[in-house]
Amino acid sequence: MDSADVRDDLDHVLYTEAQIMARLREIGAQIDADYAGRELLLVGVLNGAVMVMSDLARAMRSHMQMDWMAVSSYGAATKSSGVVRILKDLSCDIRGRDVLIVEDIVDTGLTLNYLLDNLRGREPASVEIMAMFRKPDALRVDVPVKYLGFDIPPEFVVGYGLDYAQRYRNLRDVATLAPHVYN
Repeated sequence: MDSADVRDDLDHVLYTEAQIMARLREIGAQIDADYAGRELLLVGVLNGAVMVMSDLARAMRSHMQMDWMAVSSYGAATKSSGVVRILKDLSCDIRGRDVLIVEDIVDTGLTLNYLLDNLRGREPASVEIMAMFRKPDALRVDVPVKYLGFDIPPEFVVGYGLDYAQRYRNLRDVATLAPHVYN
């Protein structure tokens, strides 16, 4: 879906598909360098990270494995509730493995902080975070994002996996959602 397809639903585009892909290529190269000679397990956080994880994996040149978790703190709201539930857990044991959590967005940091603590308790060799977007002005918990795509303003954004009520995930750009859509 192009921004033009839902023009009336958007205020403005923050990042285009081309900008997102260019940044993912840079991040993929850095991850390849940082984990050279080691096999990394990418853990995507469903549903939002599907686009990021797919494109990041394709941007990397090294072997990796993938697994998925589903956690929820939003529901149909536009702000995180702060209450985290695991809806789908990992399929594999991460003990002794290098793990990279792949997330679409860090908003308050509460969900990711919970997930980081949960995974660290499973005794991985290492666990780091890659987030495509972060809202620094909305953070309530500082989470150590090692690989960051872009910082964004504290507005409600959609596209590239980010949704409102399960819509707009397939928008290629990332844009602010017009208030008339969610009010």
